[in-house]
Amino acid sequence: MKLKDIYNSEKSRPVISFEVFPPKDNDLEALDKELNLLKKYNPALISVTSTSAATNVVQNEIVQNIRNKMQLTVMPHLTCVRNCRSDVDEYIKILEKSNVDCILALRGDFPADNAPVCTDFKYANELIEFIKAKSDLSIGVAGYPEGHIEADNIQDDINNLKRKLSAGGEVIYTQLFFDNDKFFRYLELLENNGIDVPVAAGIMPVISYSQITRMIKLAKISVPKSLEEKIERYKDDKNSLLEFGVEFAVNQCRDLIETGVCGLHFYTLNKAYSTSKILDNITI
Repeated sequence: MKLKDIYNSEKSRPVISFEVFPPKDNDLEALDKELNLLKKYNPALISVTSTSAATNVVQNEIVQNIRNKMQLTVMPHLTCVRNCRSDVDEYIKILEKSNVDCILALRGDFPADNAPVCTDFKYANELIEFIKAKSDLSIGVAGYPEGHIEADNIQDDINNLKRKLSAGGEVIYTQLFFDNDKFFRYLELLENNGIDVPVAAGIMPVISYSQITRMIKLAKISVPKSLEEKIERYKDDKNSLLEFGVEFAVNQCRDLIETGVCGLHFYTLNKAYSTSKILDNITI
């Protein structure tokens, strides 16, 4: 199913989608188990990350499982970093033969170990142009409610987003955020810049202290004082932090739903528990 059909403007409730990634230990059976627990929520799609041509192989196994065994719409990620034109050309042919309709096109993060990268595509809009020229895939793009960490300011980041959309991007999936006001201001900025494509809000439940502090630092995400205080209070109490993370995300999602968000995109971290609890406590 194409993204334009999934994010139909006539839908009265937000579209639910999940993101998973190839496990570092390649334990696909464990990932399968978590996905089957989430399947009952009837997600409109499941996105699958990948960081390189090497992980594309494992990613494709996950994609095929979701598409063929679980009978769900799947949206694999494809990045500029470490993917050359030949890699992309080969992979999109595989996807089309597998009747995969959607892809999320990203620049990707440069490796911390300074490993060699392919420079065929420098920016995501160049990758999108290539995909559009070679296929009929429906393309999603990334958006950053607080601006990308490498952008000089939010307007520069939005200008880059416009280039991605002009190249063929159809739906924006945002980076995780914890302050809904940041997201609402982002929507206003998009509207003021003539951007009217669907925007799915990225939701990441707090699962562990190390996970959340790492993400906040890497992406420079704003944290409301109430959330920051609870994270610190429960940093040595894993169960309490997990349950608080669910509670916070439930309230965050309820607020987004009340204001008419078109989609909730859950970064599951390959775990079903928190996302399941959140969905059990919000009305979709």
